[in-house]
Formats: sequence, structure tokens, C-alpha cells
Amino acid sequence: MKWTFVNDDFFEEEKAVVRTSDLALQRGYGVFDFFRTKNNKPLFLEEYLDRFFNSAREMFIILPLGREQLKNAIAGLMERNNIPESGIRITATGGYSPDGYSPVQGNIIIQQQPLAQPSKEKFEMGIKIMTYEYMRDLPAVKSINYVMGVWLQKQLKEKRLDDVLYFRNDIVTEFPRSNVFIVTHQGRLLTPGKNVLAGITRKKVLELAPDILPTGTTDISLAELKNAAEAFTTSTTKRILPIVEIDGVEIGDGKPGKITRLLYGQFVKLEDKV
Repeated sequence: MKWTFVNDDFFEEEKAVVRTSDLALQRGYGVFDFFRTKNNKPLFLEEYLDRFFNSAREMFIILPLGREQLKNAIAGLMERNNIPESGIRITATGGYSPDGYSPVQGNIIIQQQPLAQPSKEKFEMGIKIMTYEYMRDLPAVKSINYVMGVWLQKQLKEKRLDDVLYFRNDIVTEFPRSNVFIVTHQGRLLTPGKNVLAGITRKKVLELAPDILPTGTTDISLAELKNAAEAFTTSTTKRILPIVEIDGVEIGDGKPGKITRLLYGQFVKLEDKV
């Protein structure tokens, strides 16, 4: 049996419900966050909660639980489910709006599922991606709106690609579910600084990297991206994955680069300390 938490209680997963009048269903209005557990310990929980509460605030969603109440609910769910290696998703919906349009007090939903990390073989293979001109609404908010990312899945499958990287006016931004970094031929690590969701894995890489090479957040053009010595993506579910091809252009020698490997190793060590 797997458990889910809704608002103020735990429910068997198949019995957890919210009403169909919720703005999340009526208008696709809501926010969420997602973090991993390792050996039954949440990784970087406080930083994920900071982002979750900020997203709700930016979307004018009133949360039915405070921070400590939410942490207690997460701990209770973990104890009931006992899934040592997992992903936990916290969703705040727009709530039962009386006019079907204005956000009110939202519903809190906490779900847990087993989660495995990408294999060593996947890391060595790297990922091949395409670019697409698009920018999410309210990029700094982790919204439940993934319309474009989901819509592009058919095209990705047809082209046998792994993911899509958004750009706007020739400037790279983010993937639907992750951030992007490049290593320049001059030996600098760069990541977009504007119109992106500030990923927690991204944050940790920015903290770790200065011990290895100069690091910065800045605009990155499509040309700079495709001319990079190395490129990789960062996310909660995938940690760090090398990008070996972009729009058919091979990056570096088409294999995971030295800096990507170093940062991956440092990030895994950081996880082990939590």
C-alpha cells in the first residue's frame, strides 16, 4: 500500500482526491516542487521548500499548511511509505475558486514514488537534444503548466532525441525540467541567469564549481552553446547529464567532458554528506 497526503491527512493513494472545481483542473493553475530522498533522508529539503513557498506566493495561492506543518507531513509520509530512494512531489493547487478564475486557498498534495538515478551507461552515452524558441510564463515560478514540454514529446520521439532546450531571441534559457551549463573553450563554466527557474541542483553546481574553474551566470547565445567545449544539464531527477549533441551539432568530442565528470563526482559526494 502506498500513501498520499492531502491538506491535513494521509490517504491510501487510490483514495486521495480533490474536487473537480479546483483551479488546477479548471485552468491548469497551481505550483509544485519535487525533491529526492536518499537512504530515507530528504536531500536539500530546506532549499526546495524555499522555492515552493516562493512559487505559491508569486502565484497568489494561499497555503493551508505552514512550513513546519508541511515538514511534519513529509516526514509522516516517508515513514508510512518507507521508500528509501524516492521522489517526493508537493503540489499546491489554485483551490476551489468561487468564480472559477481567482486563486484562493489551495489544496496541498504530497506524493511519493520510487526513483532511480540514470545509469552509468546513460551518463557515458550522454543526451542528444534539439532547441525550440519558447519561454515559460513566469519563468521563476515552478508552475504545473508543462503544455509546451509535453506537446513537444511527439517531435522528440520522432527525431529520437532526449530533450528540448528553450531559447528566446537567440538566447538560451532552460529545458522544460532542468537547467543547462556550458564549459567554454576559454575554461569558464556558464549558465543562463535570466528567464529560468533556479534549480536546486543548478545552485549546488554553482557552489561547487568555483573550486574547479571560473564560473558565472550570463546570457548564452545559440552559437555559443553549440560551440561549447562541454555542455550538461542539471536536475533533481538526473543530477548531471552530459549533452553530446545539439540540433545535430556534436559538442566537444561527443563524449562526457572532464569538467562534467569532475562536477558529477563532487555533487555525488555532496549528496552523501546530507
